[in-house]
Amino acid sequence: MFRRPSPEHYGISAVLRGDLHSWRSRLLFAGPAIVASVAYIDPGNYATNIQAGAGYGYRLLWIVLLANLIAMLFQGLSARLGIVTGKNLAEISRDNLPRPLVWIMWIISEVAVMATDLAEFLGGAIGLALLFNLPLIVGMAITAVVTYGILMFESRGFRPMEMIIGALVGVIGLCYLAEVLIAPIDWAATGIGLMTPSLPDSQALTIAVGIIGATVMPHAIYLHSGLTQSRALVSSDQDRRRLLRYSNIEVVLALAVAGMINMAMVMMAASAFHQGHADVAEIETAYHTLTPLLGAATAVFFLISLIASGVSSSVVGTMAGQMVMQGFLHFRIPIWLRRLITMIPAFAVVAAGVNATQALVISQVILSISLPVPMLALLYFSSRRDIMGAFRINPILRFLAVIGACTVLGLNFVLLAETFGVQVPFLA
Repeated sequence: MFRRPSPEHYGISAVLRGDLHSWRSRLLFAGPAIVASVAYIDPGNYATNIQAGAGYGYRLLWIVLLANLIAMLFQGLSARLGIVTGKNLAEISRDNLPRPLVWIMWIISEVAVMATDLAEFLGGAIGLALLFNLPLIVGMAITAVVTYGILMFESRGFRPMEMIIGALVGVIGLCYLAEVLIAPIDWAATGIGLMTPSLPDSQALTIAVGIIGATVMPHAIYLHSGLTQSRALVSSDQDRRRLLRYSNIEVVLALAVAGMINMAMVMMAASAFHQGHADVAEIETAYHTLTPLLGAATAVFFLISLIASGVSSSVVGTMAGQMVMQGFLHFRIPIWLRRLITMIPAFAVVAAGVNATQALVISQVILSISLPVPMLALLYFSSRRDIMGAFRINPILRFLAVIGACTVLGLNFVLLAETFGVQVPFLA
């Protein structure tokens, strides 16, 4: 996405050559995974995690852990693809797949981006409306203006945008650290929930698929390959190997933080709502219920984190949408027009009187169903020697990626079966 050489480009190249050795120079490699990690803590996660914790306590934490591990694997593969080929996933798909398939992939990806933006845009607007007692439509307008203002920093290179997104991720993390410290967490139940897979009923399955869709995001897979494709001026396979090593470390650290934030969301909802308020399923209800249960500070932290999540993820979603269109169609539109188009579904949902939180959950299910498209494409191209050369993924990594993709496909298949009334035996 950022192709103009900057001081950061040359600094990264100097580290790869061995000319810079300070620990601060290593921070030049941080950024792509941090930006991508925003997709894993967007407002859609709030909706699904609140429902998971309130309805099932700590029992669905294993799904959050599983989704995070799958996310680490595929974000690492996405970064690898961009570093090795110098192209993003959408561009490689356009160059190597039949034209009809490319068009189908683009349409599905655009639907996924719009579903993503619906969740992100609504989430930020809900947070602003509740925190400042504003009409939802006013919160949406403020979110739109702030998002567009942040997007203007994109023209200044990758570092300013990464710093802004990183700061917003820090705000979310600190807010949930405070909430976990305030809420009376059942740590024994947390451990059991993380290590004991269970899906009590079909509603739990719907939420589980929503968690997968909210955690392993289609647009993040496309975006990460683009964020790494021209980040450093590499001249040899040795440079690429060093860059991959730094990238893998960043992916693990950034997504581990995102995973812990997601777990904290479920744990807080389980602690506050499961006993006595298990029917809490909406962000607005969660906010109003938190105040008498855990105090006003907890409710405010909740909304501040939601606003930071909505704004940052809306920015990242717009960036991803631009990359998807440019990659598949070799065509770009002005950023303001892209922002305007992706806002339309959110305004339409509000105008139609649709429950905002329910719209968030449905958007995550849509994302999960569209997720196999970039996952399978990434797995296919990462396994091709003519594209990846010596960096083609090894059999062990390929096996793990296939297991991850099959897990997502399997959950989606069961969800569709339940939707059409087909009995699934293990959900008795």
